[in-house]
Amino acid sequence: MADDSKEDQKITLKDQMGHILEEARMVLPGIQALFGFQTVAVFNERFADLPVYVQGCHVAALALDVIAIALVMLPAAYHRLAQPDVVTLHTVKLSSRSICWALAPLAAAIALDLFVVLFVVADEILPGIVAAAASFVLLIGLWFVFPLHRRRRHGYGSTDKGA
Repeated sequence: MADDSKEDQKITLKDQMGHILEEARMVLPGIQALFGFQTVAVFNERFADLPVYVQGCHVAALALDVIAIALVMLPAAYHRLAQPDVVTLHTVKLSSRSICWALAPLAAAIALDLFVVLFVVADEILPGIVAAAASFVLLIGLWFVFPLHRRRRHGYGSTDKGA
């Protein structure tokens, strides 16, 4: 792998905030689409025939999506309402963390709904559990473990001025 340190550039708080808001704009439609499909699913005839625990997993996934949407929307709302005329390090850190925090409930929501789908397809619990666990591990690995490993490897720590 090439040495990334030659490519590192400092960016302004304003630019950082712009990147964060752009990330939110990219992620939000996908989460909203997932939420829409999840909502419609309860009106399907087969949903009522599912065991209560499977229906509960779907409702939990729906609730986790709401949490993810709220966290993805936080940067724009906070910036517009709390500090509309200035971009501070606090705003950038809060916004960056909010986008990151949104990924955890999103990963759980996706895993739970994958469990529901595979339960419906296979009509048994084990394939759903395996697929849900595997997808959760994959998403957490790609969204948290890998980036945090890279961050530590390149020396970005708690004293880093970035978010």
